[in-house]
Amino acid sequence: MSRRSTPAEGGFCTFQPVVEGGACPWNLDCHNCDKFVLSGADLLYWRRKREQWRLLAEGAPDDATADYLHRYFEPTARAIDGLESALAGLGLLDDALALDLRKPQDYFHRVWSTAFRAADLAQAVGDEQDQADDTIDEQEQCA
Repeated sequence: MSRRSTPAEGGFCTFQPVVEGGACPWNLDCHNCDKFVLSGADLLYWRRKREQWRLLAEGAPDDATADYLHRYFEPTARAIDGLESALAGLGLLDDALALDLRKPQDYFHRVWSTAFRAADLAQAVGDEQDQADDTIDEQEQCA
């Protein structure tokens, strides 16, 4: 990620007209935009959001509403899992979990400057799950 990005809801926008102060042509629908990226610094924010959604689902008046809430947040949950996996692979997970955003930060540290497209993170977790499911199917066939 470079200086040519701007903070967005829980991540960064890399679409240059927006970065330069222009209007968003997608009406700020960051979560469905391929220009939306997440850095390690966003991990704690998204973990809190996941917990909020879980609490909402737990307090739902019926199972149908709870299932709807889980399904609605599921793509975001996959992206959070993907971000955790990516950060762990780079050795940055502990740094991301230790951030205290109330204190001055070193914005040039890798946990801030390394970012991933949210859609790629969600897809990576989906691919890992598909591979795990295939492995289980193969093991069951061999048994």
